[in-house]
Amino acid sequence: MDAMEVLMERYNLDDPIKTDTIGVFTNPELQSLYTALVAQGSESLSAALSVGATIEDLDIYDLERLIADTDNDDLKIVYQNLLKGSRNHMRSFYMQLSRNGVDYEAQYISDEGLSLILNTDMERGAVITNPNFRF
Repeated sequence: MDAMEVLMERYNLDDPIKTDTIGVFTNPELQSLYTALVAQGSESLSAALSVGATIEDLDIYDLERLIADTDNDDLKIVYQNLLKGSRNHMRSFYMQLSRNGVDYEAQYISDEGLSLILNTDMERGAVITNPNFRF
C-alpha cells in the first residue's frame, strides 16, 4: 500500500480507496466478491484456506495482466513485487489445504501456471529492475 501511495503521488493519480473501512469497496464487483468470499470462508477452516487461495489466484491473474498492460517501469516493479508475494501466499495456502486433505484447482490462472508456482521454491528479496526507483 505504501508503494502504491508513492506511485499515486508521483504520477498525480486519484486514490481509488474512498474509505478505509474494512470490507467496504467502491467497486460493486469487488464488494460482491468480498461478501461472497467472507460468507464462504466462514464455513470452516478448509473453506477459509480455499478462499485465501482463491484470492491469491485472482491477484496473480490481475497482476500478470497489469504487468503486460503497462510500459511504466515503476508500476512494473511494484506489480512484480506484489506478484511475488501472491505466488508465495499461494504456495502457503496450497500446502495448508493439502495438509487438510483439500485439493485446490485454479479458478483464474491456468492449471499450468498454478503447477509452475507450486513446483518452485518460495521467493525472497525485492524485485528491482530500475536502479533509480525509490519508494
